[in-house]
Amino acid sequence: MRWTGHFHGYGPWIGSPDHYHREGDRRPVHPDPPAPPVSDDDKVAIRVQQRYREVAAEFATSELPPKMSGHWLMKRGRASAERTWDDSSVVLDWLTRQFLDHPPMVREDGRQAYVDLDIKRAYVLDVLPVGVDVSWVYYNRSGGIVSLDVVCCPNRHHPELTCPLG
Repeated sequence: MRWTGHFHGYGPWIGSPDHYHREGDRRPVHPDPPAPPVSDDDKVAIRVQQRYREVAAEFATSELPPKMSGHWLMKRGRASAERTWDDSSVVLDWLTRQFLDHPPMVREDGRQAYVDLDIKRAYVLDVLPVGVDVSWVYYNRSGGIVSLDVVCCPNRHHPELTCPLG
């Protein structure tokens, strides 16, 4: 498998599980808008249309991680030149630094809650060069969720999405 491109880093996003698990806020708007209400009494259609408009207005600017990592490319204000790289080893250093700065929770029974950092690092070096995105999402020690994402650009799964840096 051959891929050429660059990588965008997103995060860390740190927030409440309740916020993170609101999946509707993490999906882009559907390309086909809902049908308009047939009357002012059509409360369901009015609610659906309002929600559609909310998502259309908020998704592109929200800091909340999208459900699909490649959809970060749709969030135009979230990419930065400082977190854009051509070298997967530089990406790995960034991910490792973020992970160590925001360590995962420790289980009460002392057992390991997540896979070892060495395994995570090996995976990154294996998949990034062939154009596979990387997402590290875990609970931190205070009970929040940490999300770190590296998105390949161009993106294999979303080839129609252009680079957010132009």
